[in-house]
Amino acid sequence: MIRENPWATLVSQADGLVASHYPILLDTESDELAIYTHVGKPDDEVHAFGSDEVLLIVAGPHGYISPSWYVPGTTPAPTWNFSVAHCYGVPELLDAQQNLAVLTRLVAHFERHVEHPLYLDQEIGARIARGTVGIRLPITRFICKVKMSRDKDAVSRAQVLEQLRGDGPYASPALADDMERALAGG
Repeated sequence: MIRENPWATLVSQADGLVASHYPILLDTESDELAIYTHVGKPDDEVHAFGSDEVLLIVAGPHGYISPSWYVPGTTPAPTWNFSVAHCYGVPELLDAQQNLAVLTRLVAHFERHVEHPLYLDQEIGARIARGTVGIRLPITRFICKVKMSRDKDAVSRAQVLEQLRGDGPYASPALADDMERALAGG
């Protein structure tokens, strides 16, 4: 889910709940599940990173499901299909060199999909990095929540998938793919 949806909400408890939103990448070089990200200053102070656990929320595709897509006679109640992961861990702050490396990886990750990629110049990146704080978050526990019309009959599920793959106002091919994976057990 993280690989396919690299935008997350970081929540901590400082002087009350605090939330920030940043791009994330998996730490592919570690045996443990961990992500890399950064926060802009002063978010590092607002979150008061230290030895306290934070919550990282990663949402997959999601969308409105109309009861008009169900078999007649089914309870006519709309719903929202979604997948989300709540990841917990204590953030590790990165030094300046590690932070620049993470920013460089983030830019490369997203630019690779652009026709004429513009990768992060290291001199410019070093200036930008001074306004950010790099983080590695080892994920010590996580909870995945998935709601994909499992409570509906097979015909209604097929009709939901058809509508999600259609061209209507709530069409979402990515949600349809996610729903098919969830219904198949994967």
